Amino acid sequence: MSMRPSPISATVDFDAEGIQHGFLKLPISTDESAWGAVMIPVTVVKNGEGPTALLIGGNHGDEYEGITSLLKLSSSLQPEDVSGRVIIVPCMNTPAVMAGKRTSGLDGGNLNRSFPGDPNGGVTEQIADYFTRVLVPMSDVVLDLHSGGRTLDILPFGASHVLDDKDQQQAALEGAKAFGAPYAMVMFELDAEKLFDTACERQGKVFVATELGGGGTSTPESMAITERGVRNFLIHYGLVQGEVEMPQSGQQYLDMPDASCYVQSQHSGVLELMVALGDSVTKGQPIAHVYDMTRSGSAPVTYYAERDGVLMARRAPALINMGDTLAVIADVVETLDA
Repeated sequence: MSMRPSPISATVDFDAEGIQHGFLKLPISTDESAWGAVMIPVTVVKNGEGPTALLIGGNHGDEYEGITSLLKLSSSLQPEDVSGRVIIVPCMNTPAVMAGKRTSGLDGGNLNRSFPGDPNGGVTEQIADYFTRVLVPMSDVVLDLHSGGRTLDILPFGASHVLDDKDQQQAALEGAKAFGAPYAMVMFELDAEKLFDTACERQGKVFVATELGGGGTSTPESMAITERGVRNFLIHYGLVQGEVEMPQSGQQYLDMPDASCYVQSQHSGVLELMVALGDSVTKGQPIAHVYDMTRSGSAPVTYYAERDGVLMARRAPALINMGDTLAVIADVVETLDA
């Protein structure tokens, strides 16, 4: 069944040479604004022939490394710096960004669980639809900048996925490594069906994701890694001149082969992690306690590592509920080649 055109309109001309700053406008009607619009900022920098890179921040509204780095890039990147076209969307899910939340402040939608989207759906589905049917098709390479948000703290890495098309997989893997974070990873997603990642990869696009810290903030270190990584990405895929800059301490490779990498709580209470982010762990090692807050004098529940590896992500808040991921353990590997 054919779908109607997206209700979103752009105030920029994606084919025009030079630099443009504008908006992706989605009409809405709310109690506060009967004839209003969601205004998603967008910058387009184009200079002659070449590939198109789509740079995304704010897919989740509480992940600030990507938002901040792309806002900075949008005011500094000039046409003479570029060969081809760079489309910068610092606040992809603008309602979530404005609310300072992972999900939309308008409809509660999680944008990165709403693809491929629906032009007749809610605000979040309409945004997903526009990217799926308009911006992704005009792009060659896509960089989606994530971090842990308010509930997770994560080692900084560039990531790709296992794909049926091994050439596509290898091209994305090389980009994940060239991003130049301290870690590069082949990532296993618990449910990839509705991710932006999958919407891009199914169109044959080279897609690189990141995780760059967390806790609902940014640090000088996480910002330096992010800004260097964005520049490295553009250099690697031929849009900007220069040399890729890797971390002085080298890059470590991580692999997430299956769902056993995720340790999820079966209890609610107060979380005490017994290992630090980046620590090595062995299978069977105690890694966390969860304490029952409804009574004193009871022993905590102990959680154990189900595999050898490194603690690459942890829950940031100490309060934890059943179903929350409390830790993620990845394998340390020598190579990531497809």
